[in-house]
Amino acid sequence: MAARIQNMTEGKPLKLILAFSLPLMIGNVFQQLYTVVDTMVVGQALGVGALAALGAADWLNWMILGTIQGFTQGFSIKMSHEFGAGDYKRLRKTVANSLLLALVTSIVLLLFSQFFARPILELLQTPDLIIEDSLSYLRIMFAGIPVVMAYNILASILRALGDGKTPLYAMVVAAVINVILDLIFVLGFHWGIMGAAGATVIAQLCSGLFCLFAILRVEVLAFSKEDFRMDSSLCMYLMKLGLPMAFQNAIIAVGGMIVQFVVNGFGVLFIAGFTATNKLYGILEVAATSYGYAMVTYVGQNLGAKKIDRISKGMRSALIVAMVTSAVIAAAMLLFGKAILGCFISGAPEDVTATLGIASHYLAIMSVFLPLLYVLHVTRSALQGMGDTILPMASGIAEFIMRTGSAILLPLLLGEEGIFYAEILAWAGADVILVTSYYFRMKKLRAL
Repeated sequence: MAARIQNMTEGKPLKLILAFSLPLMIGNVFQQLYTVVDTMVVGQALGVGALAALGAADWLNWMILGTIQGFTQGFSIKMSHEFGAGDYKRLRKTVANSLLLALVTSIVLLLFSQFFARPILELLQTPDLIIEDSLSYLRIMFAGIPVVMAYNILASILRALGDGKTPLYAMVVAAVINVILDLIFVLGFHWGIMGAAGATVIAQLCSGLFCLFAILRVEVLAFSKEDFRMDSSLCMYLMKLGLPMAFQNAIIAVGGMIVQFVVNGFGVLFIAGFTATNKLYGILEVAATSYGYAMVTYVGQNLGAKKIDRISKGMRSALIVAMVTSAVIAAAMLLFGKAILGCFISGAPEDVTATLGIASHYLAIMSVFLPLLYVLHVTRSALQGMGDTILPMASGIAEFIMRTGSAILLPLLLGEEGIFYAEILAWAGADVILVTSYYFRMKKLRAL
């Protein structure tokens, strides 16, 4: 399928942002199905212990994924600027060098993750009952790092060119494959938690191949051998964009691991309940992430075209849509969240009741404060689209400080419930930095 590139420097900002976001949103929903289906199958087929093992591995897995996404999103900023400016020769050079950097980065991450997986799980005091299952899951997921990198860099290239539909189709295909393989590997072959990991890696491979076939049909990306020669100055600039974003995601994940460390001390049932809600976190966040991707591309292309007023108009539209969306999702979770959570949990009736109580309480708290998360994604992505990755990184550090500080201190004051507010305070801390930074950044751009 051919890619559908889109110039976002002309037309109504709201229409463009929604048209770009909606396919991404649907695609992200299907991407979340990876983890949701894994969790449901594991929780129902293998019980609370296996669900806890999945949760104990979650943040370490997300740290690697977030690092990959940080690099690829950073690289795409330069691509969107050049596409908006109409400099296709430079665009091809940037895309080619980004692909080479992605390859090198994936190899480094693969070696790092395999070597440090067990030491980190032990450092987090993962219970002996579940640590081997957690490690088995991570070994397979980390073996698929080159595959995950391939999909993310290819999808980032397409999004930089205004194509949000091809990554959607890739995700739909991959999600279907993942569901089928989950059922075969876990329920049919009885491969347990390792089967769930294998299904996810194979599904990601399929989504990457789908995006590759689309990119090969983009006329402005008709590469030559010269494009793939490493340009040291260009590579340094790409890493200047990618590294802060990768660090931002990584440090957020480290904060999550510290939270997991605290949660691990509350026992297997609390871990399982916490995990069930965290798996729905992706659903809560899915629209916010989509608006974020749209803003990176929209702002990036319009900055390349030097249309500063369009950036402001797009930002206002994005914030309004984000607020409405977060309110609707929050209401749905408050009404139906407990029923959805029940799909993740099985076991002895008393264990199910206790786990579900923990999960539903945490979900209710996150839902009420969901608008904070949506403001975070829109403003952070707008700044990144301007080529500013340092201040968004600073917001990631603020998240880390607020999340870890709250996770350590609040349980001392409020008991186990205190851990539920760590995420909320992390969002709020980041918002303060991002909203202020956006205001001053726009003021500076208008003065130029």
